[in-house]
Amino acid sequence: MSEPGEVVEYVHLRAGADLPEFVAAPRRVVVIIEQTVSPEWQDTVSDWIVKSGCLYMMAWGVDCSTWDDSVDYANLAQYDFGEIPEDGFVMTTWHDGERLEEAFSFAVLCAFHPTIELPLVTLLHIAPEPRGQEILARYEAKRSVTFDEADTDEASGLPQSHKV
Repeated sequence: MSEPGEVVEYVHLRAGADLPEFVAAPRRVVVIIEQTVSPEWQDTVSDWIVKSGCLYMMAWGVDCSTWDDSVDYANLAQYDFGEIPEDGFVMTTWHDGERLEEAFSFAVLCAFHPTIELPLVTLLHIAPEPRGQEILARYEAKRSVTFDEADTDEASGLPQSHKV
């Protein structure tokens, strides 16, 4: 399960925009796509995601299934289409037909690398206008509920600290 001390960042991009600088660090990236993008720009962003240190990418929104393939291709290209070492393999998922909160639940509960901690979560929002406070609040709400549920005993419904 995600660590309470994880760092969550919000990055907004308009389709076709120049990409910001990044510090490469092990991370999970949730790509929230709210507008159509060109295949060329998508490939550029996918390469940027892989080079940023992403080891688990989840895509949600418009044409999200194409992001799964695009990031997979960028990961293969990073290793000249040869064998990818375990500490460089990027796991990818897409969350078509789900609510954003379901993708956030997946990011909190399931998106882990087998050998490397991923304390940084990047919420990459591709949309005409930024909505950072709203999206960060929605992620944090899902994360908080998930931790509250994790602290509850399923049989009694009571918090673990109140079990007798």
